[in-house]
Amino acid sequence: MKYSLAIFDLDGTLLNTLDDLTDSCNYILSKNNFPTHSKEKIREFIGNGIPKLIYRALPPKTSEKTIIQITKEFTEYYNSHSTIKTLPYPGIIELLTKLKQNKIAIAVNTNKHEQTAIELCNTFFPTLIEIVSGGQTGLPPKPEPSGVNKIINSLSKKGIHCTKDNSIFIGDSDVDIQTGNNAGIDSVGVTKKKKKKDFLIEHGAKLIANNSIELEKILFAL
Repeated sequence: MKYSLAIFDLDGTLLNTLDDLTDSCNYILSKNNFPTHSKEKIREFIGNGIPKLIYRALPPKTSEKTIIQITKEFTEYYNSHSTIKTLPYPGIIELLTKLKQNKIAIAVNTNKHEQTAIELCNTFFPTLIEIVSGGQTGLPPKPEPSGVNKIINSLSKKGIHCTKDNSIFIGDSDVDIQTGNNAGIDSVGVTKKKKKKDFLIEHGAKLIANNSIELEKILFAL
């Protein structure tokens, strides 16, 4: 089997978190008398972590002090409202279970705050994820390869043999594809939309999966 380690993005790849992110963001914006956004607009803001999400959601020329305060309020609110509408994508639990049964290690690398990401993984994928690398002070966010390197090093210390040659990054954004490329590992883009497929290919995706069935075929390729 070609791969020993599958590293997944979280939002938009394993979990559909868009509704909870949209609701939380709009709640905080409205509470502070800022304009709210459609779900599709919030989707465009996601991918580089919570600070970037809030920066993009706030009007231009918002003061840094206000951005910091709104980010803090959002983080506190979202942490207690992150599992109301969030669900795994169809077939994902079955795919992760099959990977584990075949001794392929599963990791998550996300720009979401690490503790929040760990709690979401524990809620929806108990016992399936070996390690989560998320946003934290001192660790550069994706598309920097720091999270990938941390995952591989940590698993190696636990006696789980994986190298960059037998690892693959799976994600739904250009940031994810760039992360895989920057880390020197294979990557696969996941999306059903033709426009998004072209976008991911333009940003370096060599492989595209439309759903969990196609993704399974890629991950279990000889």
